[in-house]
Amino acid sequence: MSEVRVRIAPSPSGFLHVGTARTAIFNWLFARHHGGKFILRIEDTDEERSDSAMVEAITGSLTWLGLTWDEGPIHQSQRWDRYTHYLEQIKKSGRVYRCFCTPAELQAKREEAQKNKADYRYDRTCLRLSPEEIQKKLDAGIPYAWRLQIPDGETRFTDIVYGEMVKQNKDLEDLVICRSDGRPIYNFAVVVDDHEMGITHVIRGNDHQTNTFKQVLIYDALGFQVPQMAHLPLIFDQRKKKISKRDKAANASDYAREGFLPEAVVNYLAMLGWSPKDDREIMTLPELIEAFDLRGANKSNAIFDLVKMRHFNAEHIRRKTNHDLAVLVAPLLVAADVCTKYGLETRWRYLMDVIGLVKDRCSVLTEFVDQAACFFRAPVGYDIEGKEKYFSPEAADRLDRLADIFDGLADFTHDAAESALSGLAETLGVKPALLIHPVRLAVTGRTKGPGLYELLVLIGRQESTARMRAAARHIREAR
Repeated sequence: MSEVRVRIAPSPSGFLHVGTARTAIFNWLFARHHGGKFILRIEDTDEERSDSAMVEAITGSLTWLGLTWDEGPIHQSQRWDRYTHYLEQIKKSGRVYRCFCTPAELQAKREEAQKNKADYRYDRTCLRLSPEEIQKKLDAGIPYAWRLQIPDGETRFTDIVYGEMVKQNKDLEDLVICRSDGRPIYNFAVVVDDHEMGITHVIRGNDHQTNTFKQVLIYDALGFQVPQMAHLPLIFDQRKKKISKRDKAANASDYAREGFLPEAVVNYLAMLGWSPKDDREIMTLPELIEAFDLRGANKSNAIFDLVKMRHFNAEHIRRKTNHDLAVLVAPLLVAADVCTKYGLETRWRYLMDVIGLVKDRCSVLTEFVDQAACFFRAPVGYDIEGKEKYFSPEAADRLDRLADIFDGLADFTHDAAESALSGLAETLGVKPALLIHPVRLAVTGRTKGPGLYELLVLIGRQESTARMRAAARHIREAR
């Protein structure tokens, strides 16, 4: 195989859509698997809808995902001269003709066809114009577009995912390839770009299959070799509807703010429409690159499941070292005023120990803030249901007695704390749970969390007993 060259070509009319992100991932993995090139092209020929700010947002999202490109970004809007060059070339082939029909005239014909319940295709009004009629319209300054005349017969291409694809040309209308203002139509610009950039494989969503038939005809008219085509299944939501740009899951740039790891997002999206043909689901980037093969792509559309993506993220969190997680979590703790940057830098080992204790309870990075807060500050309040259930007058006395026992221990270790609590429960003739739950609520403000004795030891004897006594006072004052 010659050098593989693939591309991702987003339109800067919005943020990076999750479907475009998935397509970018497939292209990137394919390029890396084959040691080829991944090219970024910005399809901004639609000046009315293109937004330069979105270019920065899109490139930022691709960078966050780790999808580094080898060439680009290349802007279609800076390539007008190339489209003009190839338009002149295709004119010489005799395969195109001027179309003077106005948008209003074309719309009237569409509405007439719809009224008659007939499929609309351009009726070649302008193809039948005589040279004299054409010259008369030119002399009158009537604007015109250029249409590609579709030949008789059929158009076919081989799809790596779906196999042999065939369409009867009678079902296609003559394509507009250049607007009356001189701007190229999408399908024409894409063919020119892919040819000049040496794209060997076009990998995109199966909603582009109709475009592919049109582009094959343009390739043929220009005398270009058609790249290999692979169309991917679409991504649907839980209602089995195509994810629109307004859906919560649609914007890939949101995932960083929501606490997802980029490698987890890449892993999950790679599994939407592809599998390594074994039992693996949680995979690292090197593992994905090594395993990626378009023959593993599915034909059926994939369902986006945010709950499952959180599961993928949780698994990737657990695979990270405490140090690597601390680097990611520390800015979140500072931003939430849980602690200061200086405080974390001077207690980095402590932060890593906290991370190690709570990471099994976190599906996204933002959850570390809530889970870790109690290790850096006393609770400012207590869980309401927990207070009703566990903060009784008896609990206040037990908290004070246990705090005194903890203070008297020679060493405040996991086993010593557990033994002390169990001993007091036996002395009082109660189950240990009647002490465990009030202590957890007193020290953390929560009813659930990591192992009680581990967190007590990590927070430290002095701070733990101070919080227990403070909770006892709170209980008495509240009564």
